[in-house]
Amino acid sequence: MPTDSLHRNDTLSAYHKLAGLPKPAHPLISVVRFEDIRPQWVEKPKSLVNNFYSIALKRNFSGRLTYGQQPYDFDEGVMVFLAPGQVLTVAEEATHEHSGWLLLIHPDFLWHTPLAKTIRQHDYFDYSIREALFLSEKEEAIIVGIMQQIQQEYQALIDTFSHGIIIAQLEVLLNYADRFYQRQFITRKITNHSLLDRFEAILDTYLRSDALPTGGVPTVGYMAAQLNLSPTYLSSLLKTLTGQTPQQHIHDKLIDKAKEQLSTTQLSVSEIAYGLGFEHPQSFSKLFKSKTNASPLEFRQSFN
Repeated sequence: MPTDSLHRNDTLSAYHKLAGLPKPAHPLISVVRFEDIRPQWVEKPKSLVNNFYSIALKRNFSGRLTYGQQPYDFDEGVMVFLAPGQVLTVAEEATHEHSGWLLLIHPDFLWHTPLAKTIRQHDYFDYSIREALFLSEKEEAIIVGIMQQIQQEYQALIDTFSHGIIIAQLEVLLNYADRFYQRQFITRKITNHSLLDRFEAILDTYLRSDALPTGGVPTVGYMAAQLNLSPTYLSSLLKTLTGQTPQQHIHDKLIDKAKEQLSTTQLSVSEIAYGLGFEHPQSFSKLFKSKTNASPLEFRQSFN
């Protein structure tokens, strides 16, 4: 295997073999201690792709990771969530002294359960972010406790209740992760407000440029890309910080610019709409009225 290759694990058994672990006690779900991993490779692969869900809680990790194409802020006592098919790259050599827990879930384990559809609705499985989930000691104990319960359940005598109990435990773990991410948005306010300032600066620069008529109204995807974030993460962050989505922020800025032009120029409503990047003046008028309770013409007439 060349050192710049990408290694793919389609099954939990394949991952266990690569990690130098015994065969999994259950073919579709496994809880692993990082201390027990002894990688079995002749030449280290550059990137790993697992075709199953991975939830990791690591301590004392010294390497540098990239998740997709973004560097990952990964420090002591943090969690990372990967969905099937996502690429994880070790950009710098990590020591094997790190500890923690790894939960592996094959999608087949979720079949015929509500979690099969809802698991990807948890934002952290879609993040193209540079920030892992940081945990307090109390929060970490909760997550580890749930992982241990899952491990105990599938290692015990399997019966007709086992699958449902593990699914319920998975749902509890994911709901706690939702709670802890929301807490992180609040407790890391300095970093997050700095990001909000950058969002506003990028948006203002775009609106002052000549990009609007040709490039159109800036999208949430465009703004997220400028900040090296996913649209989902950006939306969650701004909603938590301001109570508004990125699109609402964009629309508010457009309406402010439209108000200025309606009150200080003789440009027609259509000219203003096209100048602000709208393909159809009707769309602009509809948005303007939803924001101001007045049509563009009614707003202009109020100044006469």
